Amino acid sequence: MKKQVFYLVLFFAPIISKAQTGISGQVKADYVPFSNYVRPIDSVKTDSKSDFKRVQAALEIPLSLKMVDENKPKLWSLYVQGSYAAMENKYYEEKLFPTELLNAQIGVKHIRPIGGKWSMMATLSVGVYTDLEQITTDDVLLQGGVLFIKNFKPNLAFGFGPVLTNAFGVPMVLPGIYFNWETQTALHFKIAFPEGAEIGYRFTPNFDLKAVVELDGMTAEVSRDGKSKLLGYQQVIAGIRPQFKLGEHWTVDFTAGSTLTRSFQTNDRKLSDIFKEKDMANPKFTTTFYGAAALKWKF
Repeated sequence: MKKQVFYLVLFFAPIISKAQTGISGQVKADYVPFSNYVRPIDSVKTDSKSDFKRVQAALEIPLSLKMVDENKPKLWSLYVQGSYAAMENKYYEEKLFPTELLNAQIGVKHIRPIGGKWSMMATLSVGVYTDLEQITTDDVLLQGGVLFIKNFKPNLAFGFGPVLTNAFGVPMVLPGIYFNWETQTALHFKIAFPEGAEIGYRFTPNFDLKAVVELDGMTAEVSRDGKSKLLGYQQVIAGIRPQFKLGEHWTVDFTAGSTLTRSFQTNDRKLSDIFKEKDMANPKFTTTFYGAAALKWKF
């Protein structure tokens, strides 16, 4: 099941993010210190260890905005997203994990009402997903999708639709799912699939304290035994997040907690390999500290 969740994050996250009617974005840095490698063949904790340091950036710019059908947005926007991660690997007898990962993509998004409580969101993007050892056309992945979203209430929405990707060598269509439920009261919560969940208390209009659980990951096309494969990194974190609003447009938050799980997996670029059970568990690491800081803006 972990493999399926990872691919949901990889391919659907750019699609299910909310449309913004103004310029929005964020810069985020997160850090996982050294933790021990757990050998998958016998689940023994070894003396080998790896850390994880990453910088992420995202920007969305509206290209065209018109309010229609009871003041609902009809929007075209351009978005750019990038993540760079560096890992240091110590005391391994052979090279098992990359030292760098780069994910970068650019795409367009369109959202429009289609009647009643329904709306449609469509995206198309192209990106480079690489371990930076050798960048070829195999590292270029295309993604696109259409989601039909029903807003049951202003704070509750569910959507579904087809997602297209060439990550498996040839273009494949996968099911996409969107779910978002959040409250705006002083004691508030949010559940967003597949990213995670949070519960918090807003002490003042400018200060919010949250407890969060989040699923995150990166991927890269790699060459193994002369074959093009997908290497995926995934982590689940839990922590406390104080959030500060700086004026009308800026927000800064800090996260301190732990990694509930973090692991690597390598799969053939075939759709069937997502659902195939492996004989051994994926390589993983012991639980350790997690820290992050993010600056967000919305105009």
